[in-house]
Amino acid sequence: MGRFRDALSASGLQGIAEVKRRSPSAGELRAGADPAALAASYERVGAAAISILIDARFDGSWDDLRAARSAARLPLLAKGFFSTDEDLRIAREAGADAALLILRDLGDETARRLLVVASDLGLDTLVEAHNPEELARATRLDAPVIGINARDLATFAIDRLAQLALVASAPHGRIIVAESGIESRAQGAAAELAGADAILVGSALMRATDPAQKLAELLSRPLVKVCGLTRAEDVAAAAEAGADLAGFVLAEGSPRRAQGVLSVPETMLTVSVEVGEPSGAEADLVQLYPREAGKVRGRDAVLLREGREVAKVLDLPWQESDPAHLERARAAKGRVMLAGGLGSDNVRAAIDAVRPWAVDASSALESVPGVKDHELVRAYVEAAR
Repeated sequence: MGRFRDALSASGLQGIAEVKRRSPSAGELRAGADPAALAASYERVGAAAISILIDARFDGSWDDLRAARSAARLPLLAKGFFSTDEDLRIAREAGADAALLILRDLGDETARRLLVVASDLGLDTLVEAHNPEELARATRLDAPVIGINARDLATFAIDRLAQLALVASAPHGRIIVAESGIESRAQGAAAELAGADAILVGSALMRATDPAQKLAELLSRPLVKVCGLTRAEDVAAAAEAGADLAGFVLAEGSPRRAQGVLSVPETMLTVSVEVGEPSGAEADLVQLYPREAGKVRGRDAVLLREGREVAKVLDLPWQESDPAHLERARAAKGRVMLAGGLGSDNVRAAIDAVRPWAVDASSALESVPGVKDHELVRAYVEAAR
């Protein structure tokens, strides 16, 4: 396994930060961008790897790759429209650790040959697919790292839902990279929960005032959930504060029961909070609690994406305290959403103690059950960040 594959195999969602000055679809993004300075800053904020556009259509060149190599120790992905053995040799000589192979432009015979050549040169590859047929081809070619691009290279349109479906259907045992169209933490988390090991982000970074800070923002954890939302104005306040997850309680008997899952901006994912069995409500995720006699719900929940468990929700006992709650959460394996009595006054200490994947607050953010106090929401999100 090469340096690129190694870096993307680390636990948690990894980030491949891109350097590109322009794109055919968006035009100028960051004229005069310095690949060496950007590469060094991406490394400082925790990028797993760096992607360098070397194609002239993106105002890139091989010298950009060489400049990045001089400034950063991270694995470098040479990104261009490669089709010959010579392309790969130049990439390796310029300092690349991996090269992009776009299946839309390559037949199976050529792709198979390039995979062998890359291996002989000590290069990893990112084999890019845009549709189910190309994903099947990448699987047959035994590509170790597969990129799922949300952008149609013919029309430049972005289809995130199609991308997530492809990510979810990708074969186990491969490293899966979600490419294009990721501009928020929630969109990165959606790819992560669908099964992506990494996200490759370009345009969103290049448009940002501080590209490295934007990358750090996209990868930062925990995600922040505001639950018990019943009104559109409270959803808007949570979104404006920077919350990533919007929770809607659909369980009967709850004083925070919503009439349904409300619309949210693209910077958020929706979570339907239910008891017993999922209702089939249209939400990105389901937070499912067990039934417990005499109570609205049991203690802990699971977070489901299309019926598959993607995280554990560790909560307090219903209307009770548990002094060992944080210790129990800290010992849990896998993704943990921490819930139970959280608010602006204690969420930071809870995060420091547990290091959860997400935090969840509801009653501490209310003026009355089901009605959020917007100042409390803002203070909670700010403290969690």
